[in-house]
Amino acid sequence: MQAQAVCRKATIEDAGTLADLIAGYAQKGIMLPRSKEVLQRQIDTFIVAEVDGEVVGCGSLCKLGTDLVEIRSLGISEGYKGLGIGSKLVDFLIEEARNQHITKVMALTYEVTFFQKNGFKIVDKEIFPEKVWKDCVHCAKQHACDEIAVLKMLN
Repeated sequence: MQAQAVCRKATIEDAGTLADLIAGYAQKGIMLPRSKEVLQRQIDTFIVAEVDGEVVGCGSLCKLGTDLVEIRSLGISEGYKGLGIGSKLVDFLIEEARNQHITKVMALTYEVTFFQKNGFKIVDKEIFPEKVWKDCVHCAKQHACDEIAVLKMLN
């Protein structure tokens, strides 16, 4: 069953909800934490999914190079997982990448099967030096990263 979720670009009013949603994943060690203040500064990179006017999911697109973006902070509220909302968010983010004339969309994830269902392929994370130098140098798991890199090439 698919939830009737609507995806839209995030607004500054969504920052608190996004911070709470991301914090739940960060506490489990599967997403980097983001403060409300950081989210307010980066709000133009975020999208949200709403069901009946309630924000139940989010994701963002981070530009890593002229032809490469990363999907990050992709999360769904408890009770709304498995309803197709994550795929709607990914589709929306891929459309955003296309609109920016980006040809490569990558993610670092523990949910490999989800991304494969959405057309991504597993790749060696070392092929993304842009990501390593932008974010990985600040990560506590830098030398023992257990996330899997996935990539989708856009036409």
